[in-house]
Amino acid sequence: MKPIDLRSDTVTKPCVEMRRAMMNAAVGDDVYGEDPTVNRLESLAAEMLGTKAALFCTSGTQSNLLALMAHCERGDEYIVGQYAHTYRYEGGGAAVLGSIQPQPLDFEKDGTLSLEKVSGAIKPDDHHYARTKLLCLENTHMGKVLPLPYLKAAKELAGDKALKMHLDGARVFNASVKLGVDVKDITRYFDTISCCLSKGLGAPVGSVLCGSAENIEKARRWRKLLGGGMRQAGILAAAGIYALTHNIERLKDDHGNAMALAKGLAQIESITVDLQSVRTNIFFADIKADMSRLYSFLKERGVIIDTSAHLRLVTHLDISDEDIDYTIGAFKQFFQ
Repeated sequence: MKPIDLRSDTVTKPCVEMRRAMMNAAVGDDVYGEDPTVNRLESLAAEMLGTKAALFCTSGTQSNLLALMAHCERGDEYIVGQYAHTYRYEGGGAAVLGSIQPQPLDFEKDGTLSLEKVSGAIKPDDHHYARTKLLCLENTHMGKVLPLPYLKAAKELAGDKALKMHLDGARVFNASVKLGVDVKDITRYFDTISCCLSKGLGAPVGSVLCGSAENIEKARRWRKLLGGGMRQAGILAAAGIYALTHNIERLKDDHGNAMALAKGLAQIESITVDLQSVRTNIFFADIKADMSRLYSFLKERGVIIDTSAHLRLVTHLDISDEDIDYTIGAFKQFFQ
C-alpha cells in the first residue's frame, strides 16, 4: 500500500499530468532571462498575486531570505513572530548572510502579532539601535488564517511607521480558499510575498517571490549571489505552472480531510485536539502515549507521523478520504 504521510504537505509527489508538463516544457537559459517557461511562471504568479513582477526561487527559505535582503541593509531589523518560519526554521539566514537583526515577538493564539506590541518594538531613530525597516507576517501560521481586517490594520501601522511589509505566504492559497476570497485580497497589503509551490500546491520544487519591479530586481541579484541562478529551469517551472492552474481550488479538500481527521482523533481518550483551532490543512494533537511506540506501530501499517507528543498533522493532495478513515482506525487500534 502507498504510505500515508502526515508529517508535512512537502511530501507530495507530482502527478502524471504534472510530470508530462515538465517533460514537454520549453526551456532556455534562465540566468540570461531566456527560459520561456520560467518567464511564463513568473508572469502568471505576479498576475495572480497582484504584483508587478515575480522571481522563481529554489525554496521558500530562499525566497524569504531574498525578500529580507531586498528590503533591509546591514544593521537593519525586521519584526517577526517568535515561531515564524523566517525566524525559527531558516537557519538564521537573515543574520548570517544579510546582517539583518530579527526582533521576535510572541504570537497571539489566533496566529497574529499584537500590533500594539509591534508598535512598541519599533526602535527609535537613534544610532544606538538597529533601524527597524520591515514587518514580516506569516499566513497561514500553524494552519491559522490571518483575518483581513487585521491585515488592513497592520498595513496602516506599517505606513504610519515607515515600515515595509513582507508576507511569508508559503500557504497563502490555503488562506484565500479558507476565507473564500481572491488571493489578491490578502496580498494587496504587502510589498513582497513568498509563495511555495512545493507544499499544498504539489509541485516537486520551488517558490515564487512576488513584488514590485524594483524589489524583484534586487532579489534577482541576491539570488545569483546566493547560488540560486538556475539554467534550464523551465522543467521545474512547468510543474509550478501546473500547480497554480490546477491545484488551488482543491485545497478545500485538504481542509476538510484535516477536520475529519481531527474529529476522529478527538474521540480517542488519550488524544486532545482543539477542534476550534482547525482552520486549514494543519492541526496539532496532544497525545498521552509512548510516541516512539506509536510511531513504530503506525509506520508498520503505512501511516507516517512525527514523534512529538504535541503532534503536528498535515493533510495534502496525496491523502484521500479513505486514507483519513484508515488512519483514524489505526490510531484507535493502537490505543485499544
